[in-house]
Amino acid sequence: MSYRDQKKYFETLKRYERKFDSKEKQSYDMLLKRHKDDEDLDKASMEFLKELIEKYHANRPKPNIDDLFKKTDS
Repeated sequence: MSYRDQKKYFETLKRYERKFDSKEKQSYDMLLKRHKDDEDLDKASMEFLKELIEKYHANRPKPNIDDLFKKTDS
């Protein structure tokens, strides 16, 4: 993983820090310290970040606004 991808993961997860349970928060803080020291994370650490993103950052499709203004036939 490149440093840019690593930085993007941490920026995304920053919004969800308050939702982490205690074990996730502790691991996340440890990885964040390593990130701030400009260390590259190993494969297991990146997998942990990916799991957190999948768990907390849901990419839901945006609703179509046109559906709100359609007339119903009945």
